[in-house]
Amino acid sequence: MGQQQLLLIVLGVIIVGIAIAVGISMFKSNAQSSNRDAIVNDLNNLAAQAQQYYRKPVSMGGGAQKFDGFGLSAADTGNGNGSYFLKQGATAASMDNAWVAAPSRHLGGNGFDTLVAGANVQGFLILGVGTEAGNDGTAGHNVEAEAFVSPTGPQVKILN
Repeated sequence: MGQQQLLLIVLGVIIVGIAIAVGISMFKSNAQSSNRDAIVNDLNNLAAQAQQYYRKPVSMGGGAQKFDGFGLSAADTGNGNGSYFLKQGATAASMDNAWVAAPSRHLGGNGFDTLVAGANVQGFLILGVGTEAGNDGTAGHNVEAEAFVSPTGPQVKILN
């Protein structure tokens, strides 16, 4: 009788351990997915702001069918979901290789601006870098998504 009870206790401990491991894994996956969804939502909101700027006349603080002068306010460059950066001079075709380095390398003058300026900028990229670890599992590579903003609307792509 003692061996049977001991076996049941060991079996119960193993089952509880497996349940805890599965729960932790599910929580981590859910946090990553939620952060990715929040980044995509923020990118869509920032793209909508750019579209609004594009369509407003200069007299109302807009770009008059241009993105020239559009910028992100201090509140728009980061929040609890992540950080956001503009890259001007991009095209929809350049979305695949625009952000090849780690997010930390996007900072500090590598073509990542806080203001879209120049003659007739007709599209730019907004990079969103989240706070949770990304799909690749590499240390330092957080959730990333980008939006190419053009006069016809945004195209959002998940990077990591």
